Amino acid sequence: AWRRGDTAAALAWNRELLAMRECAESLREDRIKGQALARLARDLGCALPPPAEAGPLTPLSYAAAFSWLSVCWNIGARDAVAGYLWSWCEGQVAAAVKLIPLGQTAGQRLFRALGDAVPARVARALDCGDDRLGMTAPGLGLAGALHETQHTRLFRS
Repeated sequence: AWRRGDTAAALAWNRELLAMRECAESLREDRIKGQALARLARDLGCALPPPAEAGPLTPLSYAAAFSWLSVCWNIGARDAVAGYLWSWCEGQVAAAVKLIPLGQTAGQRLFRALGDAVPARVARALDCGDDRLGMTAPGLGLAGALHETQHTRLFRS
């Protein structure tokens, strides 16, 4: 939608992405990361098209801001999806290294194994029609809801 210049459609997808967040903490994390990336985009000369800079069209999800930067920098869909997936994998491995503790070498092995799966996941994502997009991870939703009400937490998610 960004690539077509259809800001309304891009922002409709943004609302859909935010609505898919499993719990308040995940939603807050997505908005914070999206706002940070949108600020970075602006600072690097890729300000969002009006009226996305302010008003009811914000905040952007991380994925919406990431897709905007991909379009602004002329990164193709396949490379953008791969970059987004790599970013997600890196975040998960970094958290595992700190939390378990996994150790740097084991973390790199895990990252390498995840990396081997990236091309197939990118192809599957690009082959998925709009009506098939979504997520279902009930265990993640329950864990997130429990985590956000814990007294002590390791990370501000």
